[in-house]
Amino acid sequence: MNPLPPVPRPLPVPVPDPRARNVDLDYEGMHALVADLVLPGDASMYVMSAMETSRELIRHSYYRYEFATVAVTHSLFALEHVLTERLAVSKPLQDLIEQAAETGLISAELATRLDRSRQLRDKLAQGAVTSAALGPAGAIEMVRTVFDAVSLLLRPPPAAEATPAYMSGEQTEERLARLWEEHRRALYPDSFRGVDIEGVELILLDADVAGLVHSELNGGLDDNGIAILWACIADLDKIESLINSEYCASYFTKLRTMAKLAAARHIPTAT
Repeated sequence: MNPLPPVPRPLPVPVPDPRARNVDLDYEGMHALVADLVLPGDASMYVMSAMETSRELIRHSYYRYEFATVAVTHSLFALEHVLTERLAVSKPLQDLIEQAAETGLISAELATRLDRSRQLRDKLAQGAVTSAALGPAGAIEMVRTVFDAVSLLLRPPPAAEATPAYMSGEQTEERLARLWEEHRRALYPDSFRGVDIEGVELILLDADVAGLVHSELNGGLDDNGIAILWACIADLDKIESLINSEYCASYFTKLRTMAKLAAARHIPTAT
């Protein structure tokens, strides 16, 4: 006869780190501290994830002081990724920041502030400082600088802003292929597994659109596939404003963009 499993002990309640008491009196105050760190909606899922994690690390430094310094170093993953893509080069972060300033993508003053965060990361890697180097107040300023820089770098260049909204078939295919590769690497938001909104099962919608886009890129959709794709777009339109998670909302916004690009290739050209 198998005995009943032991009753698990309740998890201990998190205890505030006394080193963070000089910032806010309670955990709710940490929410206000990071409230203005808004994730850029047009970033890749990798960049969104890195930035959201850095913001949440600051919030939770109320319970673990070292999280504040880690938040700064983690935010640099997003900065380095965006700079590498925007400059189309692979260099150390210091060189990327300098090149971005030299080409006018960011100001010299912003480059100096970003380099302070880079120096902190390097000192941490070299053992010159510990993860307790910064408190939440110092970390929030450095992470805010990275958020500002990423938002600035993600703006389209002037030439792109003048590009007509209607792209050629070749441009559409290239963008669709790029979005598809980004989607394949993106992590589905775990907290939305098994969730439906307005009768739409999110994870099934994600799978349907992914399958249809894959078929479009590998031979093209038939009439039935196109009809299903437009039905999926209608569902994406319906749920987009109802998702209450920034990461999940961004995930499905990008999915909607990808679906519309695939469908647009089947809209007859006006004559």
